[in-house]
Amino acid sequence: MVRNPLYHRDLPKTPEPYWRENIDLPRFNALKEDIETDVVIVGGGITGITTAYLLQREGLDVALLEADVLLNGTTGHTTAKLTAQHGLFYHELINHMGVEKARLYYEANQEAVNYVRNLVSEQNIDCDFSTQDACMYGVADRYANKVENEFRAYEKLNIPGDLTGSIPFDIKVKNALYMRNQAQFHPVKYLAHLVKQFIDDGGEIYEQTTAVNVDHGKRATAITRDGYRATGNYVLACSHYPFYDGLGFYYTRMYAERSYLLAVKTSFDYPGGMYLSADSPPRSIRSVQLNGETGVLIAGEDHKTGQGGNTQDHYDALESFAETVIGVEEVVNRWSAQDLYTLDKVPYIGRLTQAERNILVATGFKKWGMSSGTLSALLFRDYVLERENKYMDVFTPSRFYADPSLKTFFKQNADVAAHWVAGKLELPERTGDFLSNDEGGVIRYEGKRAGGYKDEDGNLYVVDTTCTHMLCETSWNEGDRTWDCPCHGSRFSYTGEVVEGPAEKPLKRFR
Repeated sequence: MVRNPLYHRDLPKTPEPYWRENIDLPRFNALKEDIETDVVIVGGGITGITTAYLLQREGLDVALLEADVLLNGTTGHTTAKLTAQHGLFYHELINHMGVEKARLYYEANQEAVNYVRNLVSEQNIDCDFSTQDACMYGVADRYANKVENEFRAYEKLNIPGDLTGSIPFDIKVKNALYMRNQAQFHPVKYLAHLVKQFIDDGGEIYEQTTAVNVDHGKRATAITRDGYRATGNYVLACSHYPFYDGLGFYYTRMYAERSYLLAVKTSFDYPGGMYLSADSPPRSIRSVQLNGETGVLIAGEDHKTGQGGNTQDHYDALESFAETVIGVEEVVNRWSAQDLYTLDKVPYIGRLTQAERNILVATGFKKWGMSSGTLSALLFRDYVLERENKYMDVFTPSRFYADPSLKTFFKQNADVAAHWVAGKLELPERTGDFLSNDEGGVIRYEGKRAGGYKDEDGNLYVVDTTCTHMLCETSWNEGDRTWDCPCHGSRFSYTGEVVEGPAEKPLKRFR
């Protein structure tokens, strides 16, 4: 392989995910009246769409509410690896939950992979689906040892896996662990097919419809920001961050991380497979079709939301890695993603609380939403139809394991407290006059801390940086031009509009 010399290229200016390009998705009207149905689903990503498809096929009437447009959230920003290999996790899972539940976790996710595989085959869905081996690799001794420990966990759980000492890239690894017969696909093409099937079966979809609360009783009602009511026997929260918390206190039981992705063209002859480094910072590699040509997705650079420094540096680091390993002819797309982690890193899938049995939630997928979202839909189908499912107990949101949940709970909430205090003590000196065009940052405005962004035409936008969720101070995200909360992961546009929950109200606009 001949490498190009590394130049600092101008990355695509606007962060747009590859998956949504050139896809003709239908558009749907907002909800403008009260409705009654069998099941109300909130969230138009892989969990909500797959659940809606499954339940409508079972003969139920389903209404799906989406705050923005379909597939514009986490599902549209994924690496789209469809696998039960969720990083170095099974060794950890055995220590915390035991062999039996660790095995069930694997089986549940592998069933989700196989469900998508079979549906694509049965319905001949054009979604770039391909069977691929998933691989975790370690470079430094410390991480190579962790990869070997993970292999021992595979042996205990009877997970088919191979431990080798190399991968087909110019990366000197010490251990590489393969999980065979996993998959990758184009998630938006796949889910666009399910949307069409759902609508053809009589399902209803409402976009630009933000659910903000639930009125629950014998039947459950999702209440929208505009005051309309969608009532069903069940309300399912499939909105990445639960739009309704009840008394579940999910904001204290999860934390948000951001990661970054580049879609690049290269002359490198891609050898197949999906790869993820065990080392820190992580690096993810998979192939992708870019306008009919084989390209590569490079991802990684994880950090807690609002705590990553200059986000442009993360894109630059990924480009440097890609140039070194495969050579880069062009950076076609760049974007970032946000993922939620639970206290024990196992998703919360099931009843929101034990008291609210007809309100279901699916959240905390880490970075494995393609399998976890599909798994959630399969579980939700059985909850709604009152069928037994052996995986329910593993994922129930009411579970609690002292190790690691207590330690993680105190660590994350201490971090929240520290950032809350630090934000209040920050007293910026510069004003908006010192911002360059297309630059944002914390400024002093009328004697107070504020957030300023000057667009390319020199227009200044000023917002109150205080997050409307729990009053932490947001920080400027240069790569995505958003205000991000370091406490619970809420994100806002430079005009103050909510981009990502748990916040429901926009930032106060000063100018």
